[in-house]
Amino acid sequence: MNVSRFLKNVILVELFVPVLLLTIGIYHGLMQVIYRAGVIHQASVAKLDYYQGLTLHGVINAIVLTTFFAVAFGHATIAFYLKREPNPKATMLSLVLMVTGTLMAAVAMLSGKASVLYTFYPPLKAHPAFYIGTAMLIVGSWVAYWDWAIIYVQWKKENRDSNTPLAVIGTLVNFTIWFVCTLAVAYEVLVLLVPWSLGWTTSVNVVLARTLFWFFGHALVYFWLLPSYIMFYTLLPKLAGGKLYSGTAGRIAFFLFLILSIPIGVHHQFGDPSIGRGIKLTQSVLTFGVAIPSFITAFTIAASLEHAARQRGGTGLYKWIWKLPFFRQDVYLFGYLINGLILFIFGGLTGLVNASYSLNNVVHNTAFIPGHFHLTVAGPVFLAILGMSIFLVSQLTGKKIFLPVINTIIPYLWTVGVLIFSTGLMWGGLMGEPRRTNMGLTYLNPASEQFHSYWVISSMLGLAGGGIMFIAGFLYFVVFFGTFFRKPSFAPTIDFPVSESLHPEKRIPLFDTFRPWLALMALIILMTYIPAISDALNNTGRKAPPYLPSDPTPIVKKK
Repeated sequence: MNVSRFLKNVILVELFVPVLLLTIGIYHGLMQVIYRAGVIHQASVAKLDYYQGLTLHGVINAIVLTTFFAVAFGHATIAFYLKREPNPKATMLSLVLMVTGTLMAAVAMLSGKASVLYTFYPPLKAHPAFYIGTAMLIVGSWVAYWDWAIIYVQWKKENRDSNTPLAVIGTLVNFTIWFVCTLAVAYEVLVLLVPWSLGWTTSVNVVLARTLFWFFGHALVYFWLLPSYIMFYTLLPKLAGGKLYSGTAGRIAFFLFLILSIPIGVHHQFGDPSIGRGIKLTQSVLTFGVAIPSFITAFTIAASLEHAARQRGGTGLYKWIWKLPFFRQDVYLFGYLINGLILFIFGGLTGLVNASYSLNNVVHNTAFIPGHFHLTVAGPVFLAILGMSIFLVSQLTGKKIFLPVINTIIPYLWTVGVLIFSTGLMWGGLMGEPRRTNMGLTYLNPASEQFHSYWVISSMLGLAGGGIMFIAGFLYFVVFFGTFFRKPSFAPTIDFPVSESLHPEKRIPLFDTFRPWLALMALIILMTYIPAISDALNNTGRKAPPYLPSDPTPIVKKK
């Protein structure tokens, strides 16, 4: 499909800006494991504090990169499948808000005035520019979503009896989740945190703020994941040389994510005594339920890949796997997506630990938690972003991939690094190793009375894995920017390798309309979060003054 110059440039900016910032994010990821392994016994390097680097790493990688990419991929998906480009005015407004907000937040973080560990999590307090900038980034993504929704409604009026393309269903489900969950964090930021940060209020309701944050915070994971799921269903079978086993299964999975992604955030608050046991139990059960669409996806994609491999001559119970195109340069996206799936197996299984109240008590606020979520965020999410960003840049600029052999190796090198890194963190977490802590100052500093030798091996594993991830990230930058700045060799276009269905499937109206699912989504959210917010409002005790991440004493204003 040919795209206008305007849309092409917008998508390229929405890829280039976050990838440029990602250079800072990946650098600070490496610095985190160096600090934590005890290689550095100080609070800062190059005038960048440990917690400042932790915030930059988290915000850039987990919020800026993922939001920009989701919008860019959404623009490409809507335009390709519905054959209609987004409204130029809305698209430009979205881009300006996102870029401006990102720059505001970046200035606050780089100046050391927003070291709040990537969360809007009082009593840690950031500069107002951080909160306002992040809110602008979110609102900018809303504008794009509203525009796509209008395009979808117009398309549906003209194609009432046609199945909505699966990728469009996935995109709209993803941004519906995003829009609803960010309403809570927008309230937290604009009503609770910005006035507090500006000094208009002296304290903040910590439990309420955290409850609103986790209304957003866990659904954020599915906002990260669903672009990957779209690629798994619509691209991966074709890349493997086969067909999609069931498109209906994909529709069911997406709509299950719509109703189950948000009302499970309280499982992050099992340690908060202000939240009642009943609501914790309810959301714990729902958290196990959200594994169902993942199991549906695992079966469907595995069946699709097996069909593809057997089409290529694969035989036996397991030997067919080796007929898949793991290292073929012409389908390099397969390597990025299949490695993401492999990592997600471990990410999903370790996530069930967090959903269990009793097991969560063992690993809560230990290094096990970042070990787990790096298997998801740095697994299917990050690898899909890396692969698709190179794919889109190549197509939209009309340039061949720079260093195609290196491009094929990157996802495998990254996967090895993530597995070693996460093993080290989770092993250390099971031995009580804390998260978000500069252990080089204390626990892994032989000169400190708090030195803890049990964590030496696990933290060194984290360092080794992080080092491999850094090398893979560096190679990605070489390929991405090398491709971006090459001379064009073919006409710019968007041409996704679309997977056909293996079996003819009739249109089922229930899985081709949003209304009943939106109603069910609203009902479940109200049932689960009205009691949680009531607890947060009524069981808070004293409100908390602001703190700095490096000092356990409250900030006292000088008179």
